[in-house]
Amino acid sequence: MGLNHLMQNSVKHFRTITKHKILVMKECFAVGLYWQGLTHDLSKYTWTEFHIGCQYYQGTRSPNNAEREAMGFSSAWLHHKGRNKHHYEYWLDYDVSGKSILAGMKMPTRYVVEMFLDRIAASKIYRGDEYQDRDPLVYFERSRDHYLMHPETMKLLDTLLKRLAKTGEEATYEYIRRNLIRGFRMRSIREYLWNHDRSCSQ
Repeated sequence: MGLNHLMQNSVKHFRTITKHKILVMKECFAVGLYWQGLTHDLSKYTWTEFHIGCQYYQGTRSPNNAEREAMGFSSAWLHHKGRNKHHYEYWLDYDVSGKSILAGMKMPTRYVVEMFLDRIAASKIYRGDEYQDRDPLVYFERSRDHYLMHPETMKLLDTLLKRLAKTGEEATYEYIRRNLIRGFRMRSIREYLWNHDRSCSQ
């Protein structure tokens, strides 16, 4: 790859990941996940991930797929999934049943929501003007059989994707605000007060 071509790819890759990050940030803000919106995918700007994205940039799919085909694995993806909790692969661990097999652990709700929003943004980037609200669900359905994902995490993601396909973004985001994020915050407050009262009474 020539230097000029690499420089052009670098600019294009930077624009792509930044556009994606801004999309996810806006979506996270829309449902109340402000900190996650600000910090989403920051590891993509580290040299470990960024130089791979520039080298394998294509514009129509993730550079990680191209690196995986060329090298047999993706170093950028291995780095990325270990640092971003909105990827279900971050939550893979040995099954507690003692079978010594890898399994998906249950993801906290706020990261399942971020994963859902991440899939919307990725579909918008790669589908462009052809994007439809059902696209993230279509992509999920093509791949779900090989996901090592906790059943409850899988069920929640599936519910959100189907709701998006049926009712659209605005209604789905309202559902998330009313039933998932707000509920998570209220549970956290109640748990904090409960634990605080218990510690004071001891």
